[in-house]
Amino acid sequence: MLCRVGQIRRCAASLNQSINQIAASRQKHTLPDLAYDYGALEPHVSAEIMQLHHSKHHATYVNNLNVTEEKYQEALAKGDVTAQVSLQPALKFNGGGHINHTIFWTNLSPNGGGEPQGELMEAIKRDFGSFQKMKEKMSTATVAVQGSGWGWLGYEKDSGRLRIAACANQDPLQGTTGLIPLLGIDVWEHAYYLQYKNVRPDYVKAIWNIINWENVNERLQMARK
Repeated sequence: MLCRVGQIRRCAASLNQSINQIAASRQKHTLPDLAYDYGALEPHVSAEIMQLHHSKHHATYVNNLNVTEEKYQEALAKGDVTAQVSLQPALKFNGGGHINHTIFWTNLSPNGGGEPQGELMEAIKRDFGSFQKMKEKMSTATVAVQGSGWGWLGYEKDSGRLRIAACANQDPLQGTTGLIPLLGIDVWEHAYYLQYKNVRPDYVKAIWNIINWENVNERLQMARK
């Protein structure tokens, strides 16, 4: 009996060591590079906003996500369920912030604007009637976000249709609604206040001039696979 207990303890110790090794070797999240300069989206979004938004705000989500994941791995290794549960809001907030912003930067381009083409335009016309109607519906939903959050154009896998949604704070679209994110508009004040003050509708109107429709179309094609 003592032999068996000792064996179980050795196995548990070995398992914990393996978990710790995996946690230690886990590749940390990093701040993604932008495909354009901070000033490239002017006059629609200023270089100052882009620099602060990317290098400060997004970087903070990345750093906090890495710290939270380390704590979560420690809690897993200890079997501390209470600690795991208490860390989940921070995982959702910082993980969502990282996911959302990583999508957002690629949704924008100094060569953006205009109207989408191909499969994306066909889907928009089918599901909203016209590009203008989709744009108006998404703008309305985005401006109406209470406090901080995001407006989204997403893809519903089950129906094969495009949907408009809004998420509070940094809630990730897919993790909270099941919709696959195609296009996101950040309406946290740090995304626009230095330039547009409290006039959120002007910011949302301006951002359509820099939407990277090629990226949105690529995301739709990937979502359909």
